[in-house]
Amino acid sequence: MSAAPSSVQEARKALGQRLRDIRRDSGLSARALAERAGWHESKCSKLQSGLRPPTDADIRTWTELCGVPEQAADLIAIARGIEGMYVEWRRLERAGLKQAQESVRQLFARTRRFRMYQSWVIPGMLQTAEYTRAVLNTIVALRNVPDDVEASVAVRMERQQGLHSGDHRFAILIEEWVLRTVIGSPDIMAAQLGHIIAIATLPSVSLGIIPMGVTRGAGWPVESFTMYDDAQVNVELVSAHLTVTQPGEIAEYGQAFAELASIAVYGTAARSLVTAAIDALG
Repeated sequence: MSAAPSSVQEARKALGQRLRDIRRDSGLSARALAERAGWHESKCSKLQSGLRPPTDADIRTWTELCGVPEQAADLIAIARGIEGMYVEWRRLERAGLKQAQESVRQLFARTRRFRMYQSWVIPGMLQTAEYTRAVLNTIVALRNVPDDVEASVAVRMERQQGLHSGDHRFAILIEEWVLRTVIGSPDIMAAQLGHIIAIATLPSVSLGIIPMGVTRGAGWPVESFTMYDDAQVNVELVSAHLTVTQPGEIAEYGQAFAELASIAVYGTAARSLVTAAIDALG
């Protein structure tokens, strides 16, 4: 992507506004601050407008010259958090897939209501070990990341214990064409689809399937995403992992999920679509 998504842009603007306020409180003009820092004046403008993310050194220099060095650590933490909102897969997975799997452990533990929409693959919480292994092997081959697939599979299977314990609730929506997309092999896919039928009977799970050919007056297919209560949304982009925390944008994803849920089928009708996908495998 050529530009950061809007959540990241808004967060950068908010940090820039805070830097502007600190400068104004110090009585320094942007030109004076730039001169003392040895910067071009345009750098101050870009930092204050959020067009340029500040480095740790930028923040330390800014706060030192404005007479508030004690604020540097807090601002650096904020800046690092913003940069973590949009992370390219190659950066997230450069230490291996296991680390990427474990990065959401605490988030899963504290979330009570999950809303998951998948337009690409079977959601991770519903995957068999064999299906997960096939997906991750593909990622290793495509992205040239360290091969720790078996350890990563173990982490994902452990996470699925949340389906059976605690007070977690999972509302899951899957496009029917995901059921028809063969990953690994027909045998792996058949076992995976049978597993979905079994998991859908759990009291913690509400499974909706959006049929192919359904009229899309609402619920237009979008990127796959997971909502964690009303606190955060994680979005799966082709090249990156996006974390959405702005309340307004979280509300938009909530609305999108509701629209998609309104055209999904449940219960017997959903099981029939899964069974039809199994039959299509021959």
